[in-house]
Amino acid sequence: MLKPHLLLTAIVLLLIAGFAVHMTRQQNVSVATGNQTSSADRTETADNRSDGGGNGYSSGDGYRDRGRNSYGNGGDRDVPGQFDYYALVLSWSPTYCAEKGQDDDAQCNRRDGRRYSFILHGLWPQYNYGYPSECRLPRRPFVPDNVISSMLDIMPSRGLVIHEYRAHGTCSGMDPARYFATAHRLFDGINIPQRFRNPFETQVASPDDIRRDFAQANPNFKPDMIAVVCGSKGLREVRLCLSKDGQPRSCGQNENPRKLCASDRVFIPPTRSTGGPDTTTRRSVPDNTSADSAPQNTQRQAPLPGPRMDYDYGRQAR
Repeated sequence: MLKPHLLLTAIVLLLIAGFAVHMTRQQNVSVATGNQTSSADRTETADNRSDGGGNGYSSGDGYRDRGRNSYGNGGDRDVPGQFDYYALVLSWSPTYCAEKGQDDDAQCNRRDGRRYSFILHGLWPQYNYGYPSECRLPRRPFVPDNVISSMLDIMPSRGLVIHEYRAHGTCSGMDPARYFATAHRLFDGINIPQRFRNPFETQVASPDDIRRDFAQANPNFKPDMIAVVCGSKGLREVRLCLSKDGQPRSCGQNENPRKLCASDRVFIPPTRSTGGPDTTTRRSVPDNTSADSAPQNTQRQAPLPGPRMDYDYGRQAR
């Protein structure tokens, strides 16, 4: 039988050993949690990346969990053809040029005088929450020159066309020719409201007004099928949600109105091109004017040189 002092020593040693094991387990848990946080941060950074090709456009919806889906593939993400709906994304070119397009000659400083209103940013496969991106293909995602050329009437640069296929078209399950033919057909099927057709004057509207204008011009679309994206310089995008077979449908959480445009007043900078025979008396407002400070009466001035408007938005030009 152990003597009392030896028994006490053994008990103390056991307690010390138990405490050491407990601290080791706590450290392991902390390390594991730290790795998970780092991974989430990397995913968030990837979700907020900018498009390649120097075109300055942002991709995706900004949700951290871009891989969540409803498919029975073990939770795999970024699988071509596996998504829930399309977002047809129309970018308001004057805002893009005011924000970060000063060096984008193809879109904002064209020598032929052309001024863009809505352009096709892209056709994005979306999950109901999150989105796939840069899906892996068995071949290199090469976009032929003839396909690129077929899109330049509604997309302002080769770099944007190439990027959109790599980032989004690869997830559609279609090759470049079919993907862009689908995107062009869907864009052609949208009737752009009159107020957005080559406007020369600054406008201010609420997101609800913009959704209502698009719904009235396109009766198959309801307001919950249309999303408005705005920023510090004004209207950025209008997104129209479509099923995989191209029919209007309700948007998912990617197009949450409060997330995409929380303001109740959206500044809509003008296209600044000729709008008719009386354009010498039309008005213009500087690009750096905010929605809240946009003047009601501005100085009249002569318009810029007449643009070559060879595309009638919503219908192919004859």
